[in-house]
Amino acid sequence: MRFLSFQSDCSDCLVSFIIIITPLKTPLGLLLNYDRNSIAIQFMEFYNKPQYRCTKIKITFLSVSAARKPSPIRVLTELQQRSPPSLISLAGGSPNPNTFPFQSASIKVKGGEALVMDEPLMKRALQYSGSYGIPELLSWMKDLQKSLHNPPTTGYSPERGQMEMCVTTGSQEGLCKIFEMLVNSGDNVLLDAPTYSGTLAALQPLGCNLINVASDQHGMIPADLRKILERWDPADAQKPGSSVPRVLYTIPNGGNPTGASMTCERKQEVYELARKYDFLIIEDDPYYFLQFQKVSSSDLSLYSQRPWAPTFLSMDVDSRVLRTDSFSKILSSGLRIGFVTGPKPLVERVVLHIQASTMHTSTFTQVTPLTGPVHPVSLLKQQPGFLLFLRVIEFYRSQRNTMLSSADKWLKDVAEWHPPMAGMFLWIKLKGIKDTQQLIMERALEKEVLLVPGGVFHINSSDPCPYVRAAFSLSTPQQIDEAFRRLADLIKDAM
Repeated sequence: MRFLSFQSDCSDCLVSFIIIITPLKTPLGLLLNYDRNSIAIQFMEFYNKPQYRCTKIKITFLSVSAARKPSPIRVLTELQQRSPPSLISLAGGSPNPNTFPFQSASIKVKGGEALVMDEPLMKRALQYSGSYGIPELLSWMKDLQKSLHNPPTTGYSPERGQMEMCVTTGSQEGLCKIFEMLVNSGDNVLLDAPTYSGTLAALQPLGCNLINVASDQHGMIPADLRKILERWDPADAQKPGSSVPRVLYTIPNGGNPTGASMTCERKQEVYELARKYDFLIIEDDPYYFLQFQKVSSSDLSLYSQRPWAPTFLSMDVDSRVLRTDSFSKILSSGLRIGFVTGPKPLVERVVLHIQASTMHTSTFTQVTPLTGPVHPVSLLKQQPGFLLFLRVIEFYRSQRNTMLSSADKWLKDVAEWHPPMAGMFLWIKLKGIKDTQQLIMERALEKEVLLVPGGVFHINSSDPCPYVRAAFSLSTPQQIDEAFRRLADLIKDAM
């Protein structure tokens, strides 16, 4: 797949767009049509040969996204932070850091070491920074992605969709900006059923048609996806105004709420269907580093063998994968450090949105992991050292096992479940209960036990759902055991 960038002026705004070409060849000519009110971009081949094929649906941006252009001030900020100290800049409107009230900081970390932020670093942490992210953090993240996923797109040219990254304020910011970039009202969007409620909250206001793809304990079921896609002719994906789905969204590891993890074989099948029907894959993977069966911190030598499950990014020969990652589960959820990885032209457009909204992820947040002699990124730069921070896996694996043990003790006669292979959740089907909404929101509170009713993870949350989601991340083993005892009594009373 190749990416060609163009701009076109109209009387109301500047329209920016990208033409994506599949590997077969570049069409010799393209004609742009747009409606001046919605700026709905469509592409038409006017030199049509069988060996040429243009992918149109992926770059029909929303009117707002299509009209975005770089902020000159933000561009200057990016240039300044990559310039030598000898540069004298009179360009930016940054406040003078000498006027800030904070001078230095020291943060004690587990193990007794301290992250020391001296005065020069504090001044930097409190100042504006580039919209892509702090160069040192961004550089390390790129090395990490290459080491973990070895994306085929790493060596591509920008026109072919070279791998690019940006730092986001948590992975949720990246997801929202990706959705707003790619999804138009009336578009068909494929996603796991059930799925993360935050994704539904981001997609539903866009007016798209959400299409559930069935899943089980091994994640999205390719056979169901294939059956859904058979409604369309693959060739229709190339036609302007086509209704062929343009985007597939999935949480491949430790799915929220199900805890399901997609097998490598299923990922390969899904990717081949994406190639056949020419849609993008949004790989939302916040639980990638919480895969219980893959890593033990007592055997760090596994790192060199890439012990985690292969990803869509690692399979992406066509530049059709946009991946979101997060450090919320292994470093801090409050620091809000996420990152987007994908084809350079699409990541650039996400950054254009960042320039016009948050401007950048908190500089203080980004600088904090860069601080001190044993700071996280110091260890992270030595890749096996990164796994030292992944000892959290052992904690969550133990919590998962505790919950499974308590479930077997109290719920085996009144519920059923599958052991999650990653993440923080157990997805429980209650026997003899058609819908858990009232049971949980009213009667469970009376019993002083709280879970999430399963309906909130479905497109139509009012549809009856016999499932509940239980999180094992915060409660003690004693609390988990008592909670399931109370839940068992509740179910028996309701049956």
